[in-house]
Amino acid sequence: MKRLTFWVVTMLVCITTFAQQALWGSAQVVSPEIHEDHTVTFRLRAPKAVKVQVVGDFSSTGVAEMVENKEGIWEYTTPKPLAPELYSYNFMVDGLKINDPANVYVIRDIASVTNIFIVEGERADYYKVNNVPHGTVSKIWYESPSLGINRRMTVYTPAGYESSGKRYPVFYLLHGMGGDENAWSVLGRATQIMDNLIAEGKAEPMILVMTNGNAIQEAAPGEASMGLTIPTLQLPKTMEGSFETHFPEVVKFVDKHYRTKANKKNRAIAGLSMGGFHSLHISKQYPDLFNYVGLFSAAIFPFKGVTSPIYEDMEGKLKVQFSKKPALYWIAIGKTDFLYKSNEEYRKMLDEKGYKYEYFENEDGHIWKNWRIYLTEFAPKLFK
Repeated sequence: MKRLTFWVVTMLVCITTFAQQALWGSAQVVSPEIHEDHTVTFRLRAPKAVKVQVVGDFSSTGVAEMVENKEGIWEYTTPKPLAPELYSYNFMVDGLKINDPANVYVIRDIASVTNIFIVEGERADYYKVNNVPHGTVSKIWYESPSLGINRRMTVYTPAGYESSGKRYPVFYLLHGMGGDENAWSVLGRATQIMDNLIAEGKAEPMILVMTNGNAIQEAAPGEASMGLTIPTLQLPKTMEGSFETHFPEVVKFVDKHYRTKANKKNRAIAGLSMGGFHSLHISKQYPDLFNYVGLFSAAIFPFKGVTSPIYEDMEGKLKVQFSKKPALYWIAIGKTDFLYKSNEEYRKMLDEKGYKYEYFENEDGHIWKNWRIYLTEFAPKLFK
């Protein structure tokens, strides 16, 4: 009887172990592993693969060859420590791009899904969820009579908003082409940045409104009545005046539904790329709405052949805007950005007219790394 009991227990242990292996897979591969010296090791178990690479923004070349060990695990360790930053990457296995199965943290940028990791320290600590008071992030639907649809925006209210009874200034933060109302809160780490800046006293408590800049969309792909559509850059009604025309509806809705300081002195607008284009043209079209304007790697001029009252008489509208003396007009771009030349031309025009602005230039190009930096630089300048 004792022998029978022993074998039953043994079988149960074996079955349980097998079930766990089936559920969790084989021995866990750690990837990415961030070492104390800030070098990073990537690993992928792929014993039948012929060639494996890691592709990401952690190196200047963007791609590194991985080496297979005896256990069929491919590895690559960065030769130098990585600077503090949020990084994204994928694996290429015999020409097929895949996500790292050992890393559950992924983000979507338009139609690309990549893994992410953070090397802590310096500015990158603003991108983390730290032990500070946290704001509330809401997905809010509103009616747009001018566009004829209900639309969604992402709204951040600072820590304590629900119980303070206070009124707050509002910062409208716009995404780039192919993005949506999720882009800044996910890719841009905007809510973490605001939590941390406010907690340190470097930024004023404010409401942050992140809209969907694609005037044809109700909301982000897969989160609207259009269903599980494929995200794309090729959307109509993006930079032809519709979004700019409808923007006062957004401001009106926010002022009605939130405790805002509903005046120009307490409003800011900024955006990246297409969002910078929108910020430029919205702020000059409605010169009494915004006292702070930020252009992050902004597109400046309309596409050839695009006609809209929004883009007519640009110089005349800028003259009116700057005559009203905005508190801050801030332009930022990377040295290798493909929009650098048009920004240079725009700054030259502003200089010739004697219009005051602040300029921030750094390395790199048209990438989220820069736009996160610009947000951490711009937000502390608001509502002082």
